[in-house]
Amino acid sequence: MRSLRYLLVVSALSLYAAPASPTFHRDIEPILQNRCQGCHRPGEAAPMALLTYEQTRPWAKAIRAAIATGKMPPWQADPRYGKFTNDLSLTPAEKSKLLAWIDEGSPEGDSADAPKPRTFPQGGWRIPQPDAVFEMPTEFEVPAKGAIDYQYIAVNTNFKEDKWVQMAEVRPGDPSVVHHAIVVVDQHDGSYDEQYLGGYSPGATPQMWKPSQARLVKAGATLIFQMHYSANGKPARDRTRIGLVFARQPVTEQIAAMQALGLGLKIPPGAMNYRLDAQVKMSRDARLVAMRPHMHLRGKSFQFRAVYPNGDTEILLDIPKFDFNWQPYYYLETPKLLPRGTVIECTAYFDNSANNPFNPDPTATVVWGPQTWDEMMIGWLDVAVPAPGSAPLPALRGALR
Repeated sequence: MRSLRYLLVVSALSLYAAPASPTFHRDIEPILQNRCQGCHRPGEAAPMALLTYEQTRPWAKAIRAAIATGKMPPWQADPRYGKFTNDLSLTPAEKSKLLAWIDEGSPEGDSADAPKPRTFPQGGWRIPQPDAVFEMPTEFEVPAKGAIDYQYIAVNTNFKEDKWVQMAEVRPGDPSVVHHAIVVVDQHDGSYDEQYLGGYSPGATPQMWKPSQARLVKAGATLIFQMHYSANGKPARDRTRIGLVFARQPVTEQIAAMQALGLGLKIPPGAMNYRLDAQVKMSRDARLVAMRPHMHLRGKSFQFRAVYPNGDTEILLDIPKFDFNWQPYYYLETPKLLPRGTVIECTAYFDNSANNPFNPDPTATVVWGPQTWDEMMIGWLDVAVPAPGSAPLPALRGALR
């Protein structure tokens, strides 16, 4: 009888036993693979690699501080508006597990619990191994000082047939001096309309669309590399390249780039909360696929809104604390249906005061310009429209939200 009572007590206590302490291989390594290793590996933007226990353990306290302050993983979107496929933010369970692991001494655990190591394409790409790679024909020599004019460098594709590009990644040769790089396509079709293909800016992620979606690059097209360099005090050399992955199945939706431009920018000295608005109107039915805000060092916040033809307004993306060093595209989990006549409104705020630690000169009147000490306000949009020969988009009536 005593033995039975003892077993019942032990069984009851086991129901309330504390969960096992998290270990690196069982609990933490999967989180790092999903949220961190895309940047925290050799050759990427992050300052240290987090691929192994030996690489991660020395940074435990720094990781804790970055998680507690929300600095890492870098994700600026207000979670109340929109859901995005490339969301790097930690779930509450992941955050709790990471903090507990660090607070309990960062144990390694059993290596047998480790997930299969994440593999990456050769050449440092974040997209699958490209089908085609184009690069600047020669290195550009960046001086140690001074303003550098935009460089426009033409690279022939020599494509013998039209190509549908499902993924595009622009990689600078020396990210320390590349303020941004934009690659546009001259289709040589008489339209004189150069179309955006892909770009790089600090914190940028590759552009990747769904299998049935792609950008069109016509046979014989030329790529134009628009390069904006910023001197950093040391001479440097750069040879930026772009990798392309072609669509593997029929393309039903063509991805087109649009911009809402705030060209009337003029920020007074010391202004802490300067507002600028811009908008762009849909001339045809489309699906909104992705958004990206662009500002420089005085950028403070940025919001995208849709104003539908029936007068309804919806916040699509809100960035309450803009970070110049992290400017990804935000890819919607579910593309947003935009009927013809929908207006995309963008509102940006700038801080030109001495309270902004990144402000180059709070005494300056700041206008639109290409250099980092100037400012810009661009709301980039990727929209999907029917590809040539494809059926129209489904009826939009009643599907505004």
